[in-house]
Formats: sequence, C-alpha cells, structure tokens
Amino acid sequence: MRNTVKTYTLLAALGGLAILIGGAIGGGTGTGAVSGASIGLLIGLVFTGASYWFSDTIAIKAAHAVPVTEAQMPQYYAVVRELTTRANIPMPRLYVSPDRQPNAFATGRNESHAAVAVTQGILEMLDWDELRGVLAHELSHVKNRDILIGSVAAAIAMGITFTARMVMWGGMFAGFGGRDGEGQGGIFSLLAMAILAPLAAFMLQMALTRSREYEADRSGAHLIGDGMPLARALAKIDAGVKAIPMNVPPATSSLFIVNPLTGRRVNFSSLFMTHPPTADRIKRLQSGDWR
Repeated sequence: MRNTVKTYTLLAALGGLAILIGGAIGGGTGTGAVSGASIGLLIGLVFTGASYWFSDTIAIKAAHAVPVTEAQMPQYYAVVRELTTRANIPMPRLYVSPDRQPNAFATGRNESHAAVAVTQGILEMLDWDELRGVLAHELSHVKNRDILIGSVAAAIAMGITFTARMVMWGGMFAGFGGRDGEGQGGIFSLLAMAILAPLAAFMLQMALTRSREYEADRSGAHLIGDGMPLARALAKIDAGVKAIPMNVPPATSSLFIVNPLTGRRVNFSSLFMTHPPTADRIKRLQSGDWR
C-alpha cells in the first residue's frame, strides 16, 4: 500500500513538472502562464494515455527487441511457463534484444498484456539457473503491477525531456531575436527550466524504482524458493553493464533489471542511476532477507 501511494504521488509530481514547463512556455505569469500550464497538462495526459496503451511497444522498440517463438527458444518458454504457473499469472509475450549487454526487462499495462525481454548478452553470459532467477524477478514486476507504473513514469519523463528541449531552443531563439535586455529574465527562466526539469523527472523516477527493485528481488527469490541464482546473476549482469554499453533512452533505463547506462563514461550518467546499488541487492538475497 505504501508503494502504491508513493507511486501515484510521484506520478502526480511528474505531471506537475509538465504543467510547470507549460507555464514557463506561456510566459510565467498571467493568461499566458495559464495557457502554457494547460498545454503542459495536455502533454502530460497525452504521454500518460499513450504509455498506458503502448507502453510495451515503446519499451520493446527502444530496446530493438524482436519476438521469439517456442520453436526458436523452447527453454526460454519452458522456464517462463513454469514460473507463470507458480505465480498464477498469464503467459507474457517473449522477446530477445540483439544487444550484447546482459540485461532484461518487463513491460505492459497489466498481467494480460505483459511482455518480457532478455538481451542476447544475458543469454550468453548466464546459465539457465541464473536466468530463471532473472525471469522470476521480471515476472514479479508483472505480478506486483510495477510494469504499468514504470512504463508510464518512463513515458512521462521522456515527454518532459522532449518538452524541456523545445523550451531550451525556444528560449535561445527568443534571446537571439529580441532587443538587448528585453525579456532576459524570462529567457533565463526558460533555460533553467529546460535544464532542471529533466533532472527532476529522473530523480522522481529514481525514487519510484528503488523500492520496487528490492521488492521484485524479494518476490522473485520467494517464487523459486532460492535467492542465490538471482544473486549470482546480478553480480554477472552488474559487471557486464559496466563493460558493455547499451544505447537506450535514459528515461527507459528504469525498466531494466540493472541500469543499462551504468557503463557510460559521458552524458553525466551518474545522475540517472534509477536502481539501488547492486551490491546491496546481492547482499539482501544472500542473507535470506527475502524469506
């Protein structure tokens, strides 16, 4: 219940950021600000609605994942079918991404419209006992209804980032086109909003994701009755993401079992660490805290 309340509070805050950006576009005060805030609210609603209906498509396309059949990957299907039967949830659609980085994620709007994807890298790095632990973690996200919330938050964050970039370019052009000193305060406000709004969106995503990753670790270990396979998998994945980069939008990084941007050396990636420390997750699993 605490996670649910926290989730809706954070989603409301993300929507509030969209409204603030819209107000800045409208001029900060007066009727222009009201119109701008309405635009921001509309943008937030559009991205929320789109992410509800197309969250799985958005995430799958961002990861360049492709569907696989049971004939192509019988063991993948067998493990997921066993785990979904244990968890009493429908069988999700299964995908594989060609990325060499070891990683995995789940997405969709509910248990009946869920998708699970693994990368080629994780299939090559982990044994099937460890992959079972990873898939149990991802299916726990499905059962705990984390997938919709995470996908909606990611879509709104992407929308805020896109809108903030529009604000930044608009402010720059306004500065070049205006007379010296005219509207400089408003322009600087727009540029500040363009820089700070995406950071705020990712910080909210970070707060949303951390507790849910711990809970999915716990639920996944409980589902298979053992925390060690997932602990071993997390250690290998953590090393892999640091060594092998993955090109995904930062806003979707919260969907993966380990942040895929961990290995980036540029773009201030440390600001976008949406996951709890992997070492802490491993320690909890090894200690038996999941029981």
